[in-house]
Amino acid sequence: MVILGIWIGYNESGLNKQAANAKEVLDLKRLGILTGGGDAPGLNAVIRAVAKVADAEGVQLYGFRNGYSGLIRGDYLQLEKHHISGLLPRGGTILGTNNRDNPFNFPIKEGNRVVYRDMSDKAVENLEAFKIDCLIVIGGDGSLAIARELTEKGARIIGVPKTIDNDMQGTDQTFGFDTAVTTATDALDKLHTTAESHHRVMVLELMGRYAGWIALYSGVAGGADVILIPEISWSMENVAKKIISRKEEGKPFSIIVVAEGAKTPEGEQVVRDTVKGSGDPIRLGGISHLVARMVEDTTGFESRATVLGHLQRGGSPSPFDRILATRYGEAAARLALAGEFGKMVSLKNGEITSLSFEEVPPGSRNIPRDHPLIKAAKSLGISFGD
Repeated sequence: MVILGIWIGYNESGLNKQAANAKEVLDLKRLGILTGGGDAPGLNAVIRAVAKVADAEGVQLYGFRNGYSGLIRGDYLQLEKHHISGLLPRGGTILGTNNRDNPFNFPIKEGNRVVYRDMSDKAVENLEAFKIDCLIVIGGDGSLAIARELTEKGARIIGVPKTIDNDMQGTDQTFGFDTAVTTATDALDKLHTTAESHHRVMVLELMGRYAGWIALYSGVAGGADVILIPEISWSMENVAKKIISRKEEGKPFSIIVVAEGAKTPEGEQVVRDTVKGSGDPIRLGGISHLVARMVEDTTGFESRATVLGHLQRGGSPSPFDRILATRYGEAAARLALAGEFGKMVSLKNGEITSLSFEEVPPGSRNIPRDHPLIKAAKSLGISFGD
């Protein structure tokens, strides 16, 4: 599937030239790899690609379990051919992951309490102790921000961008996004039949953090009538107008897609929970239930809310995500072989390239209000509540 309208062809001559005489540039003997943050379909495809390139070049590959925790605790294994067999269609990550064990604020149990210590020096020391010539970190903005800080301490790291939310700066698309959109679209197809049967307004809440990429793309693909995203302020009056107009046209049901990061009409964020020790402690969630109640109170139409949740993270990666993840992994391995450390692989205009950690802009990559898909959706009569 092509999500952003840029099928990715093979034109990676720049990366291949960098690694053409890699053995002369760096006598790489051991590569390390870890997966950090939330899981995303395609993680195993990256691991597989790195492993295949490493094996072809006679380089050993070691996987650290459970993100940065494995690096600090010395929990790792050498990845052999049997470890990567059958990985391409497999969701999740064989190495495990978490979003809590930040080396710069690492949880340590002392007696009956947990304290947080800066263990970043230990992380760098372990890379040297385990004779890891370069560490490949597959992660989101939090994990790669840590990678950048470790690089500043002397660690040799290559970053691979990962998130289903598609909100990472420095790349046009992250793997996992296409699969999440496919899962969300399938859910919308199913909600359509029950909404039509019961003449209800169905509200589907989707992931995305503070960006509305998943909601926008699946909302258009799934035929939503209203799409509410963080990038566009909305009012209940405008949402109600759309729902009422549909009923007047003989369509007594409606589908609303809302991103978890969409704010209320008053501009407030709906927070489900906060998690101490996490790199991203705020857990968004609950906006769909609020919207459903507002619809009932304003229009009198029966409404139901569904939170799709972690289903969006799971399952086998789509063909697009398998290809993108494979290309990312191959490019990351080539950068490591060429001694091009402190960089993140990236998709730009259909080509795989790279940029230094310092070149990656800060913050979240949100949807521009003049995005072509927003314009197209409005032309089709989809309301954004504005």
